[in-house]
Amino acid sequence: MASVETARGPVPVEKLGATLMHEHIFIRNPELEINYPNETWTGTDFISLARDKFRQLKDRGIDSLVDLTVLGLGPDIRLIQAVLAKLDFEFNIILATGYYTYKDVAPYFRMHGPGRRVDEPEPLDRMFLRDIQQGIGGTTIKAALIKIATDEYGFTTDLERVFAAAARVQLQTGVPITTHTSAKKKGGLDQQAFLKKHGADLTNVIIGHCGDSNDLDYLQEVADQGSIVGMDRFGIDSYNSGENRIATVAAMCKRGYADRMILSHDAAVFSINTEPQHRAKIFPNWHYNYVSDDVIPALRDLGVTEAQIRQMMVENPKRILAPRR
Repeated sequence: MASVETARGPVPVEKLGATLMHEHIFIRNPELEINYPNETWTGTDFISLARDKFRQLKDRGIDSLVDLTVLGLGPDIRLIQAVLAKLDFEFNIILATGYYTYKDVAPYFRMHGPGRRVDEPEPLDRMFLRDIQQGIGGTTIKAALIKIATDEYGFTTDLERVFAAAARVQLQTGVPITTHTSAKKKGGLDQQAFLKKHGADLTNVIIGHCGDSNDLDYLQEVADQGSIVGMDRFGIDSYNSGENRIATVAAMCKRGYADRMILSHDAAVFSINTEPQHRAKIFPNWHYNYVSDDVIPALRDLGVTEAQIRQMMVENPKRILAPRR
């Protein structure tokens, strides 16, 4: 039986259960916070809060959560270990490696790499591979996915470098690639074209944030190339209303694409970019429980079957997370 790497070690895919495939736990900015401490972060026990939120998910039948907090979003494996130490129930936290940027890589990468000032093999490959094969941040906790992004700028030279590294590492390890993209610009098609050109397996790719769009033909075109369509921003109503997101998922199910979608929120316990108190005011539905409490019941009302819901919440995550090497 295939196993998936989690924060507690390998877990058989059959035991993942219902899985939120695109979430975050702690989004930080160490440079900013070292110099200008965030009062919300320093004044709250977010480790215990994370435990409580995972308990709420468990009570709703959610067994696993994928945390896509990678370079560019302030990942800290020590915080994940602190959360694990608080958990007294079975709950799977699945982690990623990768690089989150819409345009430029950090100066370090401009100086290191083939033909650069420090002429060496591509450091992105080395970093991604270390996280997958050895462990993240000096631990034995291994990454199970590669997270990368494009957005309003499309493919810059730096992003081509990041995506090419992800494609190479996917070929070596068989782990899936998951993306952030601009659905408004139909960026998923550009991502698929680039990844395919560089040898990636599109059936082992999740094109993220497709749920920001209600263009069924665009979503079908992404799905027809074999990738999973990420309906993964439930609760962020500024990009698309919850009503529209739900109707779009139901319409895609009617077209026969339940086997190509995952449902999630892109939420967090804490994000320095929009702290919890601000999120609660701006986007009251942007939290881990929205899919369970509101989205799934609404899908049922629109005729989505229990088998289709299980497909999106259990079977598709199980299939995409199972390593292919």
